[in-house]
Amino acid sequence: MSDKYDILKSKKLFVLDMDGTFYLGNRLIEGSLDFFEKVRSRGGEILFFTNNSSRTAPFYKKKLESMGCFVDEKSIITSGDVTIRFLMENYRDAGVYLVGTDLLKESFERSGVKLSDDDPDIVVVGFDTSLTYDKVERACTFIRRGALFIATHPDLNCPTEDGFIPDCGSMCAMVTASTGVQPRYLGKPYRETIDMIKLITGRSDDEIAFVGDRLYTDIAIGVNNGITSILVLTGETSLEDVERSQIKPDFIFESLSALGQVL
Repeated sequence: MSDKYDILKSKKLFVLDMDGTFYLGNRLIEGSLDFFEKVRSRGGEILFFTNNSSRTAPFYKKKLESMGCFVDEKSIITSGDVTIRFLMENYRDAGVYLVGTDLLKESFERSGVKLSDDDPDIVVVGFDTSLTYDKVERACTFIRRGALFIATHPDLNCPTEDGFIPDCGSMCAMVTASTGVQPRYLGKPYRETIDMIKLITGRSDDEIAFVGDRLYTDIAIGVNNGITSILVLTGETSLEDVERSQIKPDFIFESLSALGQVL
């Protein structure tokens, strides 16, 4: 067992999920800050990555600060950031109809994405907490006319202190039910996310560990790409879920606090 834990001790970059892993809603999960400080004291790096595209890095920076965790914006990436990079690399001149929050829209505009409400080439759906019927109707109409359908991430539910609320994947399911078209998903667990993380940090696959509470995103991104994956049981997934799933993490811990104890 000690040899197995030596793998963890060799990791240089821990990519941490946020909601359900580091905090839950507006409540810091006990021991999260201790883990954060332990990794940094050992000379390791922490990169926060959330599939939640309803907010942006400046928002999450302030949220973490309110919990006593101080990082710069470069240490926070969202699936919205991955989507922007994907669009700018592959569809720089395309018109994009965005179903998303005002914060996500501002982020797209600052990055040079050409937003369009009239006959766009691409429809992008994010975790839109300001979702309206009009937005869904327009997205479906554009997709029927031939617009490419892209989603920032596949999560079906977002964890909160009071339970789960519908996330991007559930919103996309409604569009798919109406149009018959499946989206191209980005964020975790897809390769575009790993490529962006490696580009930003300069780390190699064997130096990275993904940590999170969700099997089909946080853990699958590691499993699918040969990178160490660590499940924490502070969010969505239970041990019973792991037993039923074909996606198996390399390590399972009760919390970040328990993970920190083996480092």
